[in-house]
Amino acid sequence: MVEIPRIISVDDHVIEPVDVWQSRLPERFKAVGPRVERRKIKHMGYVGGVFSYEEASASEDGTWCDWWLVEDLNYPLTRLSAAAGYPRDEVTVSPITMDDMRPGCHTQADRLADMDVNHVEASLCFPSFPRFCGQTFYERKDRELGDLCVKAYNDWMLDEWCAGSDGRLIPLIIIQLWDPVVAAAEVRRNAAKGCRALTFSEIPPFLGLPSIHDKNKFWDPLFAACEETGTVINMHIGSSSKMPSTSPDAPAAVGSTLTYMNAAMSLTDWLMSGVFERFPKLTIAYSEGQIGWIPYVLERADKVWEENRGWGGVAETVLRPPSEYYFSNIFGCFFDDPHGLKNLDAVGVDNVTFETDYPHSDSTWPHTKKVAEEIMKDLTQEQVDKICRGNAIRMLGLDL
Repeated sequence: MVEIPRIISVDDHVIEPVDVWQSRLPERFKAVGPRVERRKIKHMGYVGGVFSYEEASASEDGTWCDWWLVEDLNYPLTRLSAAAGYPRDEVTVSPITMDDMRPGCHTQADRLADMDVNHVEASLCFPSFPRFCGQTFYERKDRELGDLCVKAYNDWMLDEWCAGSDGRLIPLIIIQLWDPVVAAAEVRRNAAKGCRALTFSEIPPFLGLPSIHDKNKFWDPLFAACEETGTVINMHIGSSSKMPSTSPDAPAAVGSTLTYMNAAMSLTDWLMSGVFERFPKLTIAYSEGQIGWIPYVLERADKVWEENRGWGGVAETVLRPPSEYYFSNIFGCFFDDPHGLKNLDAVGVDNVTFETDYPHSDSTWPHTKKVAEEIMKDLTQEQVDKICRGNAIRMLGLDL
């Protein structure tokens, strides 16, 4: 049996403590900036595939829930985002307070202890209230407030969440999505403090932003800053605020099964974009997308590039077979994908990273080592070492 080394998880999540923004915003913004209130919920769940809730009045029974508020946005916390420690049957779309969560969701010392239990040495954590690529602050009416919120989050991420963890908590920043020049400056500011990762939208047009195919090269200032500083662009499923499904009345399980599709569309975008010709040292990564689908996308992209060059619109921008860009510039990520591992030669053993997804409902915590032993039992020790930690160290430039 192969030995599972201490794992480096490139996709976990943090529930932000209540004072992240209130302790950092200027006084004039505190009343409208991010803050937490506790209210009672009468009902919460999915109706016809749409998330809905109903607050309880003062005289009605209900379940206490912590809410994030910013400007006119009300954002309730649910057990799906903080499922660690709950039995599977109790992981539901139901209200939760910070007090009801496992402390490792939001407190550094407790997170490190939960990582120890799970055979995890280091962890890259995505945001919760800002959402997976910081789109909560992109959506704010007041751009100055949005900018200050982005910077406050990043300062907290580097100076509190990751500081003093001896490299075990890996910094991951958000950016000002509405302005790639300002975002590039933020990348450089945080790179100077040791950060080598940011989170970005898998499909920006779903957020109302220019695509990576934009003829005016809207995103190039950001991509240039990332290449210059060695900052990895990480794209989590759902970072386009639009999850794939089949019909309005499909149960949530349909969308959950199809989450990889946004990653597949995004990968195809990047392979056919010409971005890697302009920025050959740029690195991107797909978080929680799994890997079993990757070989088909690469095979199909190469075939289209070869046979449809006359009308495909990429003859002058994509100068090599698309799969070559994947193997040189792109990483996939999975938490439980036996099919993908059976096709590891086609996925690329040097392009695969591992995750635990703590504390979400899909998380393998606290049994990640056991899961890894089972799904990697037919791999070589060299392959296991690369997948569990070596590729993440190389991707993020870690000193571990």
